[in-house]
Amino acid sequence: MTATATTRKALNEFFGRLARFEPRAVANLFAETVDWDVPGDERVPWTGRRSSREQVEVYFQTLWSECDPAQTDNAIGPILVDGPDAVVLAVFTQTIRATGKRFSTPAAVHITVDDAGLITRFRIYEDSYAVARAYASEP
Repeated sequence: MTATATTRKALNEFFGRLARFEPRAVANLFAETVDWDVPGDERVPWTGRRSSREQVEVYFQTLWSECDPAQTDNAIGPILVDGPDAVVLAVFTQTIRATGKRFSTPAAVHITVDDAGLITRFRIYEDSYAVARAYASEP
């Protein structure tokens, strides 16, 4: 299988598991050591760097405990794959449970997949200001 085919297969599985809100199953698609960064306001508990599969699982547990999965509306757009690297364009729409505020942000996600089909690098570029405003209790 080519690197591009391996990457596409990993992405298909990744998005399938994301849609089922399965933190452990999603994390199992990542290598034991991962280069992960979701930049954003430190008051938002799921932002920041991670470096292990276990931390990836905690990321999704935290995200899905803070945001209401029943009110999630994520639109995946074009997926560009070049060998082990992929860029996914999307719009993420979530509702923060604690504040009831809804936010929507365009995003680009850069993912790198190794020869074994595991995700080794993960970056989200989004409107972190919109996320922080929805998370904050003040208007």
